[in-house]
Amino acid sequence: MADNIIIRVQSPDGMKKIPSTKRETAAAFLKKVAKEFGFNSNGFSVYLNRNKTGEIFSQNKTLSLLKIKHGDMLFLFPSGSSTSSGEVMDTATPHTSSSLPSEDEIDQYLAKQEGKIYRNKDPQLCRHGALGKCVHCVPLEPFDEDYLNHLDPPVKHMSFHAYLRKLTGGADKGKFAALENISCKIKSGCEGHPPWPEGICTKCQPSAITLNRQKYRHVDNIMFENHTIADRFLDFWRKTGSQRMGYLYGKYTEHKDIPLGIRAEVAAIYEPPQNATQNSLELLEDPKAAAVDEIAAKLGLCKVGWIFTDLLSEDTRIGTVRYTRNQDSHYLSAEECITAGYFQNLHSNPCRLSRDGHFGSKFVTVVATGGPDNQVHFEGYQVSNQCMALVRDECLLPCKDAPELGYAKESSTEQYVPDVFYKDKDKFGNDVTFLARPLPVEYLIIDITTTFPKDPQYTFCSTQRFPIENRDILGETQDFHSLATYLSQCTTTAFLDIVSDFHLLLFLVTNEVMPLRDSIGLLLDAVKSSNEDLAQTWKKSEQWATIEQLCSTEGGQPSSSLGYGAMGGPSVPATSSAMWSCLHCTFMNQPGTEHCEMCSLPRS
Repeated sequence: MADNIIIRVQSPDGMKKIPSTKRETAAAFLKKVAKEFGFNSNGFSVYLNRNKTGEIFSQNKTLSLLKIKHGDMLFLFPSGSSTSSGEVMDTATPHTSSSLPSEDEIDQYLAKQEGKIYRNKDPQLCRHGALGKCVHCVPLEPFDEDYLNHLDPPVKHMSFHAYLRKLTGGADKGKFAALENISCKIKSGCEGHPPWPEGICTKCQPSAITLNRQKYRHVDNIMFENHTIADRFLDFWRKTGSQRMGYLYGKYTEHKDIPLGIRAEVAAIYEPPQNATQNSLELLEDPKAAAVDEIAAKLGLCKVGWIFTDLLSEDTRIGTVRYTRNQDSHYLSAEECITAGYFQNLHSNPCRLSRDGHFGSKFVTVVATGGPDNQVHFEGYQVSNQCMALVRDECLLPCKDAPELGYAKESSTEQYVPDVFYKDKDKFGNDVTFLARPLPVEYLIIDITTTFPKDPQYTFCSTQRFPIENRDILGETQDFHSLATYLSQCTTTAFLDIVSDFHLLLFLVTNEVMPLRDSIGLLLDAVKSSNEDLAQTWKKSEQWATIEQLCSTEGGQPSSSLGYGAMGGPSVPATSSAMWSCLHCTFMNQPGTEHCEMCSLPRS
């Protein structure tokens, strides 16, 4: 009896205890393991260590010779082409170097940075020499909470890369660190019982979710390159009173105000087809979506987020708007959180520490709404990874009469939904767990600072304004007549400055008369690199000559009157027949007026 031992075997499906003896051979023991776990003889490997070292081979050596004792834990890993009785779950290990996902450039850059927060020698507390260090001046880790809390303003969320440093720090250097994506679905392949709703077990049942405020964020700052980008987007609401939605195109850069932070810089806003009213927005199918993404990629840009307005005019005489989104109402409604979660799931963040190859998202949400001073403010947000999981697996619903509340679905015969909880304090100040039916959406929101630079930046440097797409309701159409008018108003002698307009480039690629999708690459390279010589080379192409001819035909003017765009010389400045923006309240006024219709102040 003293020879009888029990060996624990840990697999992705769970742990099982295998009875054996000290004199049993490794080959006989592995046959027992295969039978217990439902594998064939070659479908798995067993190791002494979790990191896949010390493999046990099928041989005639006894367990005692292999130094396997009673109660030892062995680790089973299925082979890539294993055949088991049920679907084998993946191990929660990070990607190996041969299968690393292609991370974004900013992630690769920050992963190589040291990230330490260096401090100067304290003249009062430091008692050492110039080359020494003590607890008062030693460099801090990028995730140091005391440092983040003492910044001005305080930082509530550490950066994502600081969070990764926290995970991969310590003695093991993150050897076993892995980021797990939450799943709210029943795991497939469990054959021990009938499928849901007839049966479910602890092996395939998703775990209950307790909502926590996320301690990190994937993007730490949103910056519009200049005020013109936002001003042109707001023009639609100023002229119609209807709300508007658009996609933000830009790039991710380092945000140096926060250790290992990431900033989303917005260079342009694309407005897709939509039906809008004063209180609602409905997105329509966009046949040009793929072309827009392709053009942006060639310009070195990507889709970094989305923006929408929620504006109600308060006093038209002084140009104020209502302050509706605050702590007494809501910052994002449940429906907006679900939409943000949907977009974030579409634009997931590649990550080497996740077995799925992705974790979270850098896709941001910006709301143009009234602020405490009754002026238009831009507020940035993301939703947490928990919210993304609830939205992806269709477990979260909005409440009809309370926009600040969401509702976790209940299980039905068609779908099993795990229980969702959140913690709050009762009237006595005690922490109490509540079922998320309903759910305050503040548990799902991460706020992000939205800023404008002191010195405006311009990826697209055109001083004239080509009409924005999908604004036919305003009478602003993208056609060759509009292009002819645009070219005639350009006073610059630099061709690059004329074509450096995101909406103009979209029109040249997506127009139905003469799309330039296959021949505009050189021009896009010129705009991306701000190279006037490349732009001049493309200007001499046959395609641009055809565009000039179409402009002269559609514009109803001889080609000699189209200014620089057609003939290569300077054009006549635009007359007072164009709409003008008030310098005081930014209201767009009709041509021929000398006083603003909104604030009654003079044009000059």
